[in-house]
Amino acid sequence: QVHLVQSGGGLVQPGGSLRLSCSASGFTFSMYWMNWVRQAPGKGLEWVSTIESAGDTTYYADSVKGRFIISRDNAKNTLYLQMNSLMHEDTAVYYCAKGVPYYTCWGQGTQVIVSS
Repeated sequence: QVHLVQSGGGLVQPGGSLRLSCSASGFTFSMYWMNWVRQAPGKGLEWVSTIESAGDTTYYADSVKGRFIISRDNAKNTLYLQMNSLMHEDTAVYYCAKGVPYYTCWGQGTQVIVSS
């Protein structure tokens, strides 16, 4: 079975950093583009970032560009999101998701709260 298991997240002060991880199993991770998507309280889903299968090309939403870094370790079947210079507006549940253009599997979600 295809599984995406997330870790990381939590409470951080504005300006701080966090790293999210997403461990994949049940499929050939290195063959798939992967994504991070978030949902802020009371809002809809927002695409955050995408990385192509080899990890050479990345894409970011304007709202996180220059602050977040998506990466992957295909040897470890793991996707990462390094989040720096966090702002209150980054408070959300973050999800990793498999595939493009359709997300065929989602992680369980992890809460990120940016608050002083």
